[in-house]
Amino acid sequence: MRRECITAASFCYLICGLLGPVSSQAAELSPEMQKWGDHYARDILPIVKSRCLECHNGEDADGEFDLAKYTSGEAAADAGDLWERVARRVRQNEMPPQGSPGLSDPQKGAFYHWLDSRPGQDLCTQLASDETQSWYRGHVMSRRLTRTEYRNATRDLVGIELPPGALPPSDGAGGEGFDTVGDSLFTSPIHLEAYLMAADRLIETAVPDQAEGATESVLAARRRILGTLPKSLDPASALDDRAAAKANVEAFAKRAWRRPLTPEETERLLAIFDAALARTGSFVAAQREPLKAVLVSPHFLFVVESEPEAGGVQRISPHQLATRVALLVWSSIPDDRLLQLADSGALYEDDVLRGEVRRMLADPKAQALGENFGLQWLGLKEFGNGPKPDSEVFPEYNDALAAEMREEAIRTVASVFREDAPLTDLIDADYIYANAHLAKHYGLDLPEDASWQQVKLDSRQRGGVLTMASVLTSASYPRRTSPVLRGRWILEEVLGARVPPPPPNVPALEEEHGEGKATTLRERLELHRQKAECASCHNRMDPLGFGLENFDGIGRWRESDNGQPIDSAGKLPSGDTFSGPEELKVILLKRSGEFQKHFVRKLLGFALGRELNKFDNCVVDHCLKRLKEEDLKSAVLIEEIALSYPFQHRYFKSDK
Repeated sequence: MRRECITAASFCYLICGLLGPVSSQAAELSPEMQKWGDHYARDILPIVKSRCLECHNGEDADGEFDLAKYTSGEAAADAGDLWERVARRVRQNEMPPQGSPGLSDPQKGAFYHWLDSRPGQDLCTQLASDETQSWYRGHVMSRRLTRTEYRNATRDLVGIELPPGALPPSDGAGGEGFDTVGDSLFTSPIHLEAYLMAADRLIETAVPDQAEGATESVLAARRRILGTLPKSLDPASALDDRAAAKANVEAFAKRAWRRPLTPEETERLLAIFDAALARTGSFVAAQREPLKAVLVSPHFLFVVESEPEAGGVQRISPHQLATRVALLVWSSIPDDRLLQLADSGALYEDDVLRGEVRRMLADPKAQALGENFGLQWLGLKEFGNGPKPDSEVFPEYNDALAAEMREEAIRTVASVFREDAPLTDLIDADYIYANAHLAKHYGLDLPEDASWQQVKLDSRQRGGVLTMASVLTSASYPRRTSPVLRGRWILEEVLGARVPPPPPNVPALEEEHGEGKATTLRERLELHRQKAECASCHNRMDPLGFGLENFDGIGRWRESDNGQPIDSAGKLPSGDTFSGPEELKVILLKRSGEFQKHFVRKLLGFALGRELNKFDNCVVDHCLKRLKEEDLKSAVLIEEIALSYPFQHRYFKSDK
């Protein structure tokens, strides 16, 4: 009995001894703290009474601690922030001590829940740590560059773009649905083989032995990479081969590794140059070898955020911040200006970082926001590679048209940030982006040789992501449209609502048109919704999808289907009614708050590369507040995310 009293009391000593004496003249508690104290009295105090009071009561209490002083909700609530010290020790399994009966899982769960629900926590400045990463999904993993980031990084570094067949395999998605999540970015032998072959191909192409006969793009790449020539190649130079090689290697590796090199790293790369020079006798041939090594180094292939000695939550270095910002806006590596600001530490200054975000958004490389973030948000990352519309029903559809549909989606999302347009332009805009071929597909007039441009619309039938051919095609079946798929897409990708999967054993929508059967898709869906197990979801999805029924399975406008006039009217469970895409977009704009919150969460999840949680809510709320203050101008979202605490800080595990 006494043994159990001592070991169980250890936990109670931790809970109460860390907090110190409680004043009988406690300050008046706020209603929220009073409620938290009541939670303690109702759920936690019984645990304390059953496991602790026998040994921790009165003047002779074990550990000279009288637990009876903490037998009220007011006493517990008045202890304040020190409860976090309790949580840390309990979650690290330091208390109750080993060998003690300890607490049952339900008791621990109740204690954790009470601690985590304390009012007034500054969640904006908390990140994952050793004791919390098991339950807090904000723990950020180091990761390799995604396929898109690798393609853009090599292009910006070398000046030559790799063809799709030379790129590593595509990546899966995780977290908030993006491929920037570390635990979904596996590195396989296929990746390593692709990296080796790509590095060899890039450097051999960009740095030929002789400049004569090379294309202008190759000449530009060669001049950039061989920025310093030795006396053996340029009589005006005073440098020998090794000194010139060192200057080239340091400049190239700094851009590739997104930071200055250490002397040891420089020497290791120059050792490769020395060996190659001895073997080939050619400065240019020898120079290529350490450059290839730079491109297959983990310092290039991975987003490396080296751990500081102190461990714990630390602000990332300015060079790491430059990398994060470049990956967010450009899906690529920092340029020379960003690296210079990181060298001086000026990138830490809020005004400087805001200015850089605006500069980067104005750069053509910001098109990556549309390609990398935009396509993944819209569910179009693999558009054109999966199932295609039936060629018998839609003979006009081909790979070229699919590529143009995809390009429209990229330009639509990227332009909202580049032009600092209202975020609601993604729902309803008076323009689209098209070239001559896509405009013809849409029934619009453009010159036959028209390149990509913003096209003003006479009506709001189109405009925004809902009416893009890529979205309409991907949310259709190969031979027909699907109000269900389109409605579900609007709910999930635009409004952020969750739609559960259909219940088991529910029959598929009837396709045939036999005697006595409905002849239109709407009538067949009406019958489908009469089933009680289907109605709850379909009453939310189907009306939204009906609003897009004037668009066929590849996004063209139509007035009839199967010989019957299109009925694009819908009535939502809220009672709102509409007819056609123009009125549907008006209804969605009334729910703009839902769209804004969902979009901000998606963008933040993409930027952080992880699933969001309660600790990120304050960042989302702040972004929404700033968005409202700036009349919904979208560029402010990139600024606020780049300035946010979780974007500029990381938890580092300590080796001590």
